[in-house]
Amino acid sequence: MLPHSKICLITGATSGIGEATARLLSKQGFSLILCGRRSERLLDLEAELSEKVGIHTLCFDISKRADVEAALASLPLEWQNIDILVNNAGNAHGFDLFQEGKIEDWEMMIDINLKGLLYISQPVIQGMVKRKFGQIINIGSIAGKEVYPKGNVYSATKHAVDALTTAMRMDLNAENIRVCSINPGMVNTEFSNVRFKGDVNKAEKVYEGMTPLVPNDIAEIILFVITRPPHVTVADLTVLPTAQASATIVKRD
Repeated sequence: MLPHSKICLITGATSGIGEATARLLSKQGFSLILCGRRSERLLDLEAELSEKVGIHTLCFDISKRADVEAALASLPLEWQNIDILVNNAGNAHGFDLFQEGKIEDWEMMIDINLKGLLYISQPVIQGMVKRKFGQIINIGSIAGKEVYPKGNVYSATKHAVDALTTAMRMDLNAENIRVCSINPGMVNTEFSNVRFKGDVNKAEKVYEGMTPLVPNDIAEIILFVITRPPHVTVADLTVLPTAQASATIVKRD
């Protein structure tokens, strides 16, 4: 189905916050470019949501610059004028003291969380600048506001995203482009499962005895941000479950 409304590109759309955002925005009539590495999930999501709105999928690894460039270059002409970019793709790998950390984990986080965001943002933003219209939503983290033990490199990448969001807002101020950072606390997604490399017991303990956020909580906030009047920019939001007061203070039953 061809786009018939504002076009929103979502990275990391095959699970968690990205998938929830895709589902919610499809109900609101947004045409969607859904990006991710898992082709089967992308195809399933496309089959489901294309009954409601225009859907185009791009399967690529955001940490690989050539793949990002090829994916964006493959967009049909009618899908190239992207109005909203939701930079959701990101991961935590490992949970170690700095002195015991694995360089391959560090590289994965830097490549996905930081470099991947840069690779996809610049070409999309260049199109927005030409049209003098657009909106960027960067999904950060409480880890981009506070450093916590064993969060070292993950926190560093999310602090970089926080800084980049501010820098984008400054650099794009004259171009009529809105830029927002949404920084969630504990959200029950695949995040902890990836961080602990599939150790289900460790992942489940992260949310033990408390009620975390769920992906749709963040999706609803994204919808709120992108539907504000043109003169309103929601610049920076930190969102926590009620049981969480900071990166390290969590009330558990």
